[in-house]
Amino acid sequence: MRKISVVGTGYVGLVTGVALSHIGHHVTCIDIDETKVEKMRQGISPIYEPGLEELMKENIQAGRLFFTTSHQEGFKDVDVIYIAVGTPEKEDGSANLMYIEQAVRDIAANITKDVIVVTKSTVPVGTNHYIKELLDSLVPKHIHVEVVSNPEFLREGSSVYDTFHGDRIVIGADSEEAAKVIEEINKPFGIPIFKTDIRSAEMIKYASNAFLATKISFINEIANICEKVGADVESVALGMGMDKRIGSMFLRAGIGYGGSCFPKDTKALAKIAANIDHDFELLKAVIKVNSKQQRILIDKAKERFGSLTGKKVALLGLAFKPNTDDMREAASILISRELVIEGAEVVAYDPVAVENAKKVLPQEVVYAESIEDALENADMAFILTEWAQIKELDLNIYVQKMKQPIVFDGRNCYSINEVQQYPIEYHSIGRKPIYHYQFQTV
Repeated sequence: MRKISVVGTGYVGLVTGVALSHIGHHVTCIDIDETKVEKMRQGISPIYEPGLEELMKENIQAGRLFFTTSHQEGFKDVDVIYIAVGTPEKEDGSANLMYIEQAVRDIAANITKDVIVVTKSTVPVGTNHYIKELLDSLVPKHIHVEVVSNPEFLREGSSVYDTFHGDRIVIGADSEEAAKVIEEINKPFGIPIFKTDIRSAEMIKYASNAFLATKISFINEIANICEKVGADVESVALGMGMDKRIGSMFLRAGIGYGGSCFPKDTKALAKIAANIDHDFELLKAVIKVNSKQQRILIDKAKERFGSLTGKKVALLGLAFKPNTDDMREAASILISRELVIEGAEVVAYDPVAVENAKKVLPQEVVYAESIEDALENADMAFILTEWAQIKELDLNIYVQKMKQPIVFDGRNCYSINEVQQYPIEYHSIGRKPIYHYQFQTV
């Protein structure tokens, strides 16, 4: 078992560190935020991720998992250092490597022996070679450092599960010896390992996310056509997905992708292509389609009501996806801003993301403590996140609580057959609307 340090304790770094400790390694996670570190020492996760706190407490108690703000302490006598800091999007769509560079300088200033530096962060092609050059220029001459690309493929909300049940572990290295060490570290996961060169490993991450984003934008465009021709996108997606060449994953129509990966990585890959004078027309279309798709519920509501001024809108779900409190690129941001501009009264509910939502949603948004409270006397409901609490809601609640039960479902949470059993007006994505004409015309 190896002595490992992980720089950064976000979704990737914390899950990686905890998982490596769980398979037997001695792991120290480093973060500059003392308050955050102190909570993690107590087994309190700074992020909402199912199953993570239980694993943290188990491995802290077992003496395999540690947290510190000190790089000197964290890097002492380690064999491998994982870099898992953020690479946020710049205004031009490229990846900001500021935190990567700072991590490299901290490593160079504090290591005392030969180490392997493993990049978990999503970085543009060529970044790991830049990291190697920077390290070689900064570390003492008697210390040898190798750099390995080991991109992550975790889904927020399922990252603990994905770590132990992934499809593959990608290792990109110029040094066969370094690749073998990282392979040995990961063997206890029992997941297929694919070894390649560094630049290909970097590209695999971007290409994978761009392809999945393409599937999402594609099925959303099909959904929009389905509405106009009277087809049902769920039947279409099911029929498509039965073809093994296509597969059923990421063919769920909705209001587009969000989060920390797809929006950032698609734009970064488009920028990478532009930098080498390649016009990635397909990917630019994917990005454009997704941006348009996030507005679709607003468009449907304006078509239905005309003006939204003075209308009470219940937003159900704020996080970009269920089982996370991550608000990065969430559809609720754009939608709530547009609703406020239109003069609507916005009342929002989310089971875990409210505190993060308050930082990015308009200050006019009011927050409810339950779905029922959000729906009370509402003119319409927007479903933005497919939380289990929303999918499993008794549909009578819409009838009982709202002025008129008019629902705009951006995640197709309910079957058409189910909704037809209730006096609900229901607008979803890529499926026929359900009208009940006994409602007063607005």
